[in-house]
Amino acid sequence: MPDAFTVLWTHDTCRALRKAGRVGQRPTVAYSGIHGSLPPWSGASAGDEVYALHVNRCEVFVVSRMRLLDAAEGDCCATTPAGGTGHDDWWMLGAGGCGATPVHVDGTPVDFGTRVPGELLERLTWRNQRGRTRGLKHVVDGRLERSVGLQGFYRLTPDSADELATLLAATGEREKDLAGKAPAVPGSGA
Repeated sequence: MPDAFTVLWTHDTCRALRKAGRVGQRPTVAYSGIHGSLPPWSGASAGDEVYALHVNRCEVFVVSRMRLLDAAEGDCCATTPAGGTGHDDWWMLGAGGCGATPVHVDGTPVDFGTRVPGELLERLTWRNQRGRTRGLKHVVDGRLERSVGLQGFYRLTPDSADELATLLAATGEREKDLAGKAPAVPGSGA
């Protein structure tokens, strides 16, 4: 059974995603590193899922769910004559980080509208390699007052992974419902 992890995307990362027009697009690569600013994906294996989270004004959002395809460098990772790589479209996910290595992923479209409800935020748990679990500290009245507990690359418990998957599925169904309804045209009686 695959594992699930979380990674926190900073304001700078999310701002760069918006500026580069990546909202609505599916990430094909992320980056693992050796420095705290770019957490290592060393605990993840092919098939595992990674939930990219963002904190904005004390609310937590799921920006993308990425399924790890592989961490091996391929032809797409090679330097191009212009000095870039085949992953330049997603540079903001850590290409310039300390010891950055590409991790190939199949991600859901980047979206900043999937808020993690406060009651779910209070229930989320992670487990370390020794099997110990922890919850998220600094959650007050369903709002995250400090994001330090999300900074890093952490393995979710299976129940928490299921709850985040359910949240994304429900959000996806709402979007399908809204997309199927044509907007009312003024004066049409609709």
